[in-house]
Amino acid sequence: MTFKKVLIAASAAVAMAAAFSGTASARDLLRVGTEPTFAPFEFLDTKTKDFTGFDIDLVKAVADKAGYDVKIMNMGFDALIPALSTGTIDVIASGLSITPERQKKVDFLQPYYQSGLSYLIRKDDAATIKNFADLKGKRLAVQIGTTGAEYAKGVEGAKVSAFNTTSEAFMDLNAKNSHAVILDRPVLAYFLKTKPKVAKQLQLSDEVADAENFGFAVKKGNTELLNKLNAALDEMKKSGEFDKIHGKWFAK
Repeated sequence: MTFKKVLIAASAAVAMAAAFSGTASARDLLRVGTEPTFAPFEFLDTKTKDFTGFDIDLVKAVADKAGYDVKIMNMGFDALIPALSTGTIDVIASGLSITPERQKKVDFLQPYYQSGLSYLIRKDDAATIKNFADLKGKRLAVQIGTTGAEYAKGVEGAKVSAFNTTSEAFMDLNAKNSHAVILDRPVLAYFLKTKPKVAKQLQLSDEVADAENFGFAVKKGNTELLNKLNAALDEMKKSGEFDKIHGKWFAK
């Protein structure tokens, strides 16, 4: 065989290997719809201009383990389920509560987060405030217009102080003007995670009121994708990878 023929043969072999490698490494793309205004689950990082949050990290990790690449698509919350139904997106990752009504329209993966109301107290009061029942007659801080504010109205004998922002409610607790702050559990857990110095003096309740589960959703009847993503999420929970992502965003 002449040198020219050897060179041609070698070049062909390299080309075939490259083509095969490209085919083997090609991955399908998952279009993930989100409404990124719900920190710490999904929001826009003002520094990097990228979408970030617990949901974003988790759905990317689940998709990667299942063999997919991810494209995050920003859309209004009300548009998410219609976009999934029409095939504009493949997955919803947007703090979506699993409800009977929504289960008629989409298929949910196994729950990945239990939301609902919890309360935050100072550790000094932990001996006397052990559950929601112990909030009776206490001074409570809430944010105006939240489900926590509505719940506080029903606490017997409680004196409720309503604030425009969560920060004001936390300041009221820290100043010992109130015994507890009642808010959505993820908001409280995220506060503790991002304010470690303040968190040393505070304690998040184990109890959750009006509990609801969050889940990623796929198009109704898309069993193949549902099973792949569920299997990946299962594996992550068993390996501890899920706990690492959770621990990045929440105090507990």
